[in-house]
Amino acid sequence: MDNTKKILVTGAAGQIGIELTAALREKYGTESVMAIDIRETEAAKSGPFKICNILDLNKYKKIVNDNNIGTVYHLAAILSATGEKNPKLCFDVNMNGLQNVLEVAREYNQRIFCPSSIAVFGPDVPKENTPQNVALNPTTVYGLTKVAGELLCDYYVNKYNVDIRGIRYPGLISWKNRPSGGTTDYAVEIYFGATQNEKYQCFVNEETRLPMMYMPDAIRGTLELMDAPLKSLKHHSNYNLSGMSFSAGELAESIQKVIPNFECTFKPDSRQEIADSWPVTIDDGAAKKDWGWKPKFNITTMTKDMLKNLRN
Repeated sequence: MDNTKKILVTGAAGQIGIELTAALREKYGTESVMAIDIRETEAAKSGPFKICNILDLNKYKKIVNDNNIGTVYHLAAILSATGEKNPKLCFDVNMNGLQNVLEVAREYNQRIFCPSSIAVFGPDVPKENTPQNVALNPTTVYGLTKVAGELLCDYYVNKYNVDIRGIRYPGLISWKNRPSGGTTDYAVEIYFGATQNEKYQCFVNEETRLPMMYMPDAIRGTLELMDAPLKSLKHHSNYNLSGMSFSAGELAESIQKVIPNFECTFKPDSRQEIADSWPVTIDDGAAKKDWGWKPKFNITTMTKDMLKNLRN
């Protein structure tokens, strides 16, 4: 990375954004990382921050120009469950916001990290060890925007030679921030329920099994991908990334091993249908081969760390 250039994180107040911004500031220095979002948070106040809607191209471009931004981690997005309630907003933010970021990147010769998601996969893919290269027929507007986003990123790589990198994140689990609007939110909420009143009602059924990852692994994987030599990368915006896979029932059992009185009930809602369309496990062989990816956490070590931090 050019040390004279600074880093920008969009969507910095979100579940990933809060922790990625902190990790980047620790690695590169607080003043080297500018954070933007449509709302201000306590975490944002730990360093340079501006309120900016990613759809406001002129304001976004001014922030890039005024702060000598060389790398952008573009996290601003509307997630899966929220996207189904407001498809127009989801498409607008996820597609037109990305278009703004990529156009500015082309003009300023920036490096871009743009996350994708397991939501790109539809019910027609192999559920076990879903391959890196497979037909993408998502069932949600969020998944649709992520497929289109991957293709748009590839276009800017091939047409304009922009250095764009991305990960198809699985469900992400963190104790630092409660998520909202996602289909895998139950895997975070369950820990808050366990530590606050030893009860939780899960919105997917007990057998629902999905790919998941603990946030420290997700942040480390993101930084490792951005540090990898460009010549070693065979893919750009769509690396499959695997951490662990477990059912909602197995997650509850892992908590009960630490909190024996914890009670979990299961009452599926509309998010069950979205979860049913996604893979059970992911083949991340390309990430392992191209940049040496290897997760550190499993369900047992994650649960111990989550509960320890939430109790403190």
